[in-house]
Amino acid sequence: MKKLINVPESVLAESLDGFAAAHSDLVTLGEERKFVRRARLTPGKVALVSGGGSGHEPLHAGFVGHGMLDAACPGQVFTSPTPDQMMAAAEAVDGGAGILFIVKNYEGDVMNFDMAREMETGRTTEAVLVDDDVAVEVSTFSNGRRGVAGTVVVEKIVGAAAERGDDLAACRALGERVNKATRSMGVALTSCTVPAAGKPTFQLADDEIEIGVGIHGEPGRRRAKHSNADTLAQDMVTAILDDLAGSGSAPGSALLLVNGFGGTPLMELYVMYHAARAQMEARGVTVVRSLVGNYVTSLDMAGCSLTVTALDTEMAALWDATVHTPALRWGI
Repeated sequence: MKKLINVPESVLAESLDGFAAAHSDLVTLGEERKFVRRARLTPGKVALVSGGGSGHEPLHAGFVGHGMLDAACPGQVFTSPTPDQMMAAAEAVDGGAGILFIVKNYEGDVMNFDMAREMETGRTTEAVLVDDDVAVEVSTFSNGRRGVAGTVVVEKIVGAAAERGDDLAACRALGERVNKATRSMGVALTSCTVPAAGKPTFQLADDEIEIGVGIHGEPGRRRAKHSNADTLAQDMVTAILDDLAGSGSAPGSALLLVNGFGGTPLMELYVMYHAARAQMEARGVTVVRSLVGNYVTSLDMAGCSLTVTALDTEMAALWDATVHTPALRWGI
């Protein structure tokens, strides 16, 4: 295993120290590295707190800043953060208008965020559960659909609403609405390698791919022979749009996010964007907002996911609103 690290035991601590130093104008590192928070907080605003296992960078810490999260709690690689991290983050960013936890649907994340809410006695908290992955209904680490790259869309749109002054109940309702309108699906060309393990999480033959893979390397819908971008995009877009239609959220106008898993060149991600957009337009869906790049990674996995959000006028305006974080910024 060749990694740009010192030892696996210190990789998260050293990465967080580097991240906080590189973006010291935007973020600061909490005591004992329990959380990353905004360098400048806004009193009287609903505070958004998220988190999860590390290895998915820039999720979540990369989205801490104006227009998105107030704090993020990093767990060890592919391991949920602990309730005490979440409580410390909530205390650090509480502006008096309540705390909204944005939680990906993995058993560890859900359990620990629920415990943190139960132990919070002096603050008003709500939660939004993100479960956008259409690949499988039940998977390793999750009860129900997994929360994947749609989390970025929820954090961005709800973050903009909190920034404009929406109250806690409105932010939660909006987050649930965005989640309901969002679907994702991924494909892996290679496995990821967890530093502490030192070997690939799973094995794929040279001509194999995993369709519907999870962001921790969980199995998807099936193993298949590798095919071209057009065929992959057709399979993924069909699954996503059929699921949205079945839930009553068939999009007319949509956001298309092509998300890299960490080991795929940007050139190939744009090929997938071109193919996916063509498939969506062939089905009468107009892509009105786009995002392409590495936003919810799986360490060094080669592959990508597609995320589609059915946008209404309000959601589109909130997506366009100013954001200034280490990993996402526009309108500034």
